[in-house]
Amino acid sequence: MNFGSLLVLLLSPFAAGIESLPPVPDYSALRAQDWLVHEFAAVAGVYRSPDGGMLLLSNGLVSRGFRIAPNAATVQFDALMTGESLLRGVKPEARVTLNGRAFEVGGLKGQPNYAYLDPQWIDALTADPEAFQFTGYEVGLPQERMVWARVRHAAPDAVWPPKGVSIRMDYAPPAGAGLDGVVVSVHYELYDGIPVLSKWLTVRNGTSAPVRLDAFVSEVLAVVEFGSEVDDRGVAFQTPNLHVETDYAFGGMGVRDSSRHSVHWVPDPEYQTQVNYQLASPCLLEVRPGVGPAVDIEPGGEFESFRAFLLVRDSTDRERNGLAQRRMYRVIAPWVTENPLMLHVRQSDKRTVTAALDQCADVGFEMAILSFGSGFDIENTRKSNRDRMKEYAAYAKERGVEIGGYSLLASRKINDETDVVMAENEAPTFGHAPCIGSDWGADYFANLYRFYESSGFALLEHDGSYPGDTCRSTAHPGHRGYEDSQWMQWRTISDFYKWCRGRGVSLNVPDYYFLAGSTKAGMGYRETNWSLPRAQQVIHTRQNIYDGTWEKTPSMGWMFVPLTEYHGGGEAATIEPLDEHLDHYERMLFSNLALGVQACYRGPRLYDTDRTRAMVKGWVDWYKEHRGILESDLVHGRRADGRDIDWMLHVNPRLKEKGMLVVFNPLDIPVERELDVNLYYTGLTEAVTATGADGAAQQVALARDYAARIPVSVPAHGFAWYVLE
Repeated sequence: MNFGSLLVLLLSPFAAGIESLPPVPDYSALRAQDWLVHEFAAVAGVYRSPDGGMLLLSNGLVSRGFRIAPNAATVQFDALMTGESLLRGVKPEARVTLNGRAFEVGGLKGQPNYAYLDPQWIDALTADPEAFQFTGYEVGLPQERMVWARVRHAAPDAVWPPKGVSIRMDYAPPAGAGLDGVVVSVHYELYDGIPVLSKWLTVRNGTSAPVRLDAFVSEVLAVVEFGSEVDDRGVAFQTPNLHVETDYAFGGMGVRDSSRHSVHWVPDPEYQTQVNYQLASPCLLEVRPGVGPAVDIEPGGEFESFRAFLLVRDSTDRERNGLAQRRMYRVIAPWVTENPLMLHVRQSDKRTVTAALDQCADVGFEMAILSFGSGFDIENTRKSNRDRMKEYAAYAKERGVEIGGYSLLASRKINDETDVVMAENEAPTFGHAPCIGSDWGADYFANLYRFYESSGFALLEHDGSYPGDTCRSTAHPGHRGYEDSQWMQWRTISDFYKWCRGRGVSLNVPDYYFLAGSTKAGMGYRETNWSLPRAQQVIHTRQNIYDGTWEKTPSMGWMFVPLTEYHGGGEAATIEPLDEHLDHYERMLFSNLALGVQACYRGPRLYDTDRTRAMVKGWVDWYKEHRGILESDLVHGRRADGRDIDWMLHVNPRLKEKGMLVVFNPLDIPVERELDVNLYYTGLTEAVTATGADGAAQQVALARDYAARIPVSVPAHGFAWYVLE
């Protein structure tokens, strides 16, 4: 079957039935393909089930099936890669609270046992007359949720918007609810070649009066539990093997921290036959804001929720699950593959800035950032300051380098009228925080818009981005009170980030705003560790990257290199004078670049002698020569501990350079040995040619488990790299 032609059949609007849909394809011929290694041949589409009783959303990797009568409900959610069903019960497709009254959206009632869903039960399920009722659907293609202006290097195979299929399912209010004219639409997108599904809802107000959306739950899934905990005596439950995150994420540089505001695994009160005696197994997924949104939808207006992204895992292996998550980011947020080499400039006077831009251009660095403590003040609106920044940007453009600047939002106190108002037992995330909904917040963001519209600056390093603090003030113009304060503040900052993404403004944000437009967050390090002796900093660097890249791509996390003193430590902790510590400077450069990671090189310059310049430029040139594989995903080998060599492996079966093995030696003696390296995710199957820095090529056969014994030679306190083809 020609899978690519199926979408031609799917673009007719509002088919109440499913008779016109094509039959679900036979995917059996594709089951030998591993979607993480091969170009998976199936595309996403909307189909009818073989028995004609279900509408199916499928891409050969994952399938979600809906009954559409007597109401619409998910009755199938399968991982086709493994043949497993994720669903154990039927729930509503969403919930909304409108004008103070709670409604289910879709769903079917009457399942006798929520431990599993017997297909023979489905025909007997009934619609709840008090729920919103399904009225029709429309099939289409995924649309941009924001504009991505591609103005700098990014993954050459990045596609935006993602390829796949979308479906909108519409629901009308129950009779007698007083909401005639309100339409709740539940949206789904399924993407080609990856087991990822997106879901969100919109509420359209077709009445003549405002409608308040007090609360919503955009996803309700009764998922098969991960395991059985009979007792509940303080043991932490494991949640189902389904990765879920949203673009309503803040308050942490990790996905789990930032997802706590919107992704909730809770006990299922209908699951009365579970093993846990307290009925407390967290196997019901609810995607919802923790507070609010409590927004008014004006007549003729529409509310759009945040989006949830569900990654169906086919393994419990940490590396494979991490590779899947990183592939997901490359599909649903491809701007995270932007990865400019950047200098953090410590002073903002003209002489320092122009010299820094000259050095960046000379050695191939791509961005200079006027860092915290440099004197750069984005809130300084004086004409003389703005003219100076435009002059800097013009000079940077002339030199072929981008320029950016730093701004602090949260973790600062403005005044009692401006700061968030919290209950007596609550405190802001960072101790102090202005409310974005205050007059000050409105002025602050208006200033950011003006600056990036007119200055020519190409990056914002936004420290202390909105972390999720609520505000109980009723005097701030940007929100009414506590119930809508989180939603309105998030909308303000996420709308700005999306605007930046559309203008090509890169975003370094120490928070998990990737799905809302951010480019980078911290890889994960303790800032005071950069005051440790230099030899210890090198080990910490590679440990931080090893730990940070289980879930982040190399380009998603920034690291740090203190060219000048940072958090103390004196001469023993710093690299300046650069030429006097050239060996350490080179180790720090290679430790980051060889793992595809950009660090904030913080200082006034990148080199101080011709010898230093040659070293920096040499490694930058090498990085750009191998950039494709170096910015590809990492397989974790041995974590740095100072006791033996440590290594990691870049993999990308789509490139000519299908892998790069990078090895580091912290010991006082050279090391020569054979490393057992599994090359499965490179796509190589029979043999590999490993070529080192000296150009010598070695051909090594792969074992049946795709492992190869690769000889490596690493000098004392040195490093080595091998291109794998």
